[in-house]
Amino acid sequence: MNKSNKIQGDYHQRINNVFAFIDENLEGDLSLKNISEVAFFSPFHFHRVFKFITNETLNDYVKRRRLEKSALDLLHKNGNLSEIAHRYGFSDNSSYSKAFKKYFEVSPTVFKEKYPHRLSKIHKWNSKIGQAYPDYDQYIRIIENLKKWIKMNAKIDIVETQKMEVAYVTSLGVQNLESAYGKIMKWAGDRGLMNQHTKMITIYHDSFKVTAPEKVRMSASILLNEPVTTNGEIGLATIEAGKHIVGSFEIGLHEFEKSWTGLFLWMNENGYQKRDSEPFEIYHNNFNEHPEKKAVVDFYIPVF
Repeated sequence: MNKSNKIQGDYHQRINNVFAFIDENLEGDLSLKNISEVAFFSPFHFHRVFKFITNETLNDYVKRRRLEKSALDLLHKNGNLSEIAHRYGFSDNSSYSKAFKKYFEVSPTVFKEKYPHRLSKIHKWNSKIGQAYPDYDQYIRIIENLKKWIKMNAKIDIVETQKMEVAYVTSLGVQNLESAYGKIMKWAGDRGLMNQHTKMITIYHDSFKVTAPEKVRMSASILLNEPVTTNGEIGLATIEAGKHIVGSFEIGLHEFEKSWTGLFLWMNENGYQKRDSEPFEIYHNNFNEHPEKKAVVDFYIPVF
């Protein structure tokens, strides 16, 4: 590895640590000074590195993450506005509602009441993210079609999973996911970790429901069966044990969105609430080798 690549790898490793720190401390002090210390950079240097890697300033990234996470809480949890506002670092309802409306173009209350079936990226609320809110009849048709889709195409179980250790490469945006998988597979192959039993996992740190596709952060991962050491762009993470809804599918790539949406609908209609952990996918085949180019995949939603 040449010096330039080594430096870039070190920077990505530090930013991975920053992503994890922000995820775990959205209610806390996420000032430039505090986070630059996590990254072991001076504030000035960290500001430049973070924007170069993410194409966002730290302040914009933190504000967006807080608002988008709060929007997901509005959709999937029963907390009141005050609880949600304080959970994500806002001093009061007024400041939270003002920031939320500026970002999503509607108030938190309207968002919670009117968001299309409180689930999907098929019909986004505003022009910032996607399309307009459908009328009531269209809404009902969407719901009924999703119910039929899940009934016909998914095997759904409630499972207590064991802890999983993964190695990963961060992908910022769907446009970079294939490249991230190329990097993690090369790393694993060079170390003899790739074989017919190796499981590939995509972990979603953002939701397409509220985050633009080019900004969704994902971890392109492989499941580890033994301890390893990593450096540079390759990170290590733990998927904690716990209760999950597991939807098993055999689907085309164009059907992933519909499958996720239907599974979240099933979750809501069956009285489950999402935990503060990331959903993920585990793949069981190479879709290119399937006679119909279909993926055999399990979708995991962490729930109470």
